Amino acid sequence: MPVKVSVIVPVYNPGPYIEDCIASLLRQSLPPDAYEVIFVDDGSTDATPARLDALAAEHPHVRVIHQANSGWSGKPRNVGIEASGGEFVMFVDNDDRLGDEALERMYDYGVANKADVIVGKMAGKGRPVPVELFRRNRPHATVGNAPLIDSLTPHKMFRRSFLDRTGLRFPEGRRRLEDHVFVTEAYLRADNVSVIGDYVCYYHLKRDDASNAGFQRFDPVGYFKNLREALDAVERYTEPGPLRDRLLRRWLRVEMVERMSGRRLLAMPDDHRRELLREMRAVVVERFGPGVAAGLRPAQRIVAALIREDRYDDLVAYATWEDGVRPRAVPAGVAWRDGTLRIDLSAEYTGAGGPLTVPVDASGPPADGAPRDVAEAASWLAAAADAGFGTATVDLVVRDRESAASFFQPVEVTRERVPAEDGGSRLVLRATATVDPARAAGGAPLHGGLWDLYARVGLGGWTKECRLGPAPGAGLALPPAGIVADRVLLPYWTKQHRNLSLDVDRAVKGLGLHRLTPADAAVSDAETLTVALPLCVPDTTAATVRLVGASGRTVDRPAVLTPADGVHALLETGLPLGELRNGLWRTELRLSGGRTLKLPLLLRVGRTRGAVEVVRPSPPGMLRRLVRGARRLLGGVLTTGKA
Repeated sequence: MPVKVSVIVPVYNPGPYIEDCIASLLRQSLPPDAYEVIFVDDGSTDATPARLDALAAEHPHVRVIHQANSGWSGKPRNVGIEASGGEFVMFVDNDDRLGDEALERMYDYGVANKADVIVGKMAGKGRPVPVELFRRNRPHATVGNAPLIDSLTPHKMFRRSFLDRTGLRFPEGRRRLEDHVFVTEAYLRADNVSVIGDYVCYYHLKRDDASNAGFQRFDPVGYFKNLREALDAVERYTEPGPLRDRLLRRWLRVEMVERMSGRRLLAMPDDHRRELLREMRAVVVERFGPGVAAGLRPAQRIVAALIREDRYDDLVAYATWEDGVRPRAVPAGVAWRDGTLRIDLSAEYTGAGGPLTVPVDASGPPADGAPRDVAEAASWLAAAADAGFGTATVDLVVRDRESAASFFQPVEVTRERVPAEDGGSRLVLRATATVDPARAAGGAPLHGGLWDLYARVGLGGWTKECRLGPAPGAGLALPPAGIVADRVLLPYWTKQHRNLSLDVDRAVKGLGLHRLTPADAAVSDAETLTVALPLCVPDTTAATVRLVGASGRTVDRPAVLTPADGVHALLETGLPLGELRNGLWRTELRLSGGRTLKLPLLLRVGRTRGAVEVVRPSPPGMLRRLVRGARRLLGGVLTTGKA
């Protein structure tokens, strides 16, 4: 079979961090003969070369190329391109991993849309990744109609014939931003770029030891020299005007303004801040005309002006103030409705003194120039927020706690100016979000695990995220777990900060089934068992009741769950009492998706017809509790010893 995709992985001393990468490459849904993996070892001095050679000996679709250390990732990637035989090439870093269906989905999407570049949705675990770009699928994206320029890492799929036709290769040697130069030119020269937004293809991971190349302190002189090469690519393939300004704005915003803002600036040593400012200002003055900074948001425009005017002390003062400005989103109501979770919330920006307010006499920022001081900057931003309040936004994002995969949920927003004690007004966003467990993960069901809820608040000069919470006052009552799309979803408050999260198919005690009593169940004359469960179901739902006898014998019976009063579901199943006579039977609810929920109810069936009752299991005696405790302790010791 012709090779569809060649995966190219530059490798240098990753140690154990390469194992997740390897595992994800071997798990791909593409058949092994449809893709190849090319590891280019750039002179590793750890055990990685031997590990990769053994891997290649075991898997025919894996190859390893060894070379002397070149200093950075550009040359290994170029060597991989020359060695590749696939219709497309995909670049993966040795400490990241792919989604299991990434290659298949990206290849099929690229072929279907005749794309030269395919950008797969990214999730960042401890590392920043674009958010707005992946809000939806984009079959025909350009730098003009989509925020492609926000994604300049090389972790994409490229048509090999496109790379050969254009002669596009990575800059080589010990340097920075080689990916910016490569990807920018690819975007500008491609016939089509396609973006996948409904499936996480690439997981960008921070190492536990924070030794990823992108986290290392860099030399500002060399860095901004390499940055100029990316700007050269923009100017080479665009004409002067709004599009060029918008593209150049990306480097002003991300590589300069964001570095000199808030906590990020304050965390740097003083000498490094000053070096950065010197090099940034040189680029700003040399390369960016007035149209570049003019398109920034007001808060970013202030930082850009301070950089241009070389006002170091004011940059630090402004960063200190801005570090205290953050959104707060408070849930106001959570309820199940027609199989979806409806979440009401309010959101606003706050500062050190409480909610930010708009003074009556606030004046907006000028088109250019920096404020005199922090107080004037705050006044400018308050006025800008007020002027743009009609387009302010709040989004609800569900984020998988383990992988950081994130998905936007539908939201309806209203805006309210609330009088403040200082005579000004608070700008409050009120929203109702709808989380459909069957479609919340980009059109697919939420998979099992813990999902945290974030509000993404766009107002005035900022777009920032915060957790949804904490619970207001004494706590907002939450609905019981719901069974939707064969999954059990439980809304809950986190223990430490009382933020709202979702538990999918993991909760046991939190479901409240342990509180069931015989009064919640009944057996009718028609030999039907009915149990009122603290669960929500949107409609009649098929299930199975399993009865387990003392000998281990099991009897499975078809059952249905039907909605009751909004906070309960009625479980009904027929009982074959003739098969169950003279026995004590444990009860379990088995859902179509495979989840089993044990019920704390026993069926005691006598010898005669109608002799059946529902009882609670007897609590274990002292001896049994001691034996269980000893087993748990012994199991923990054995587990620790194995580790």
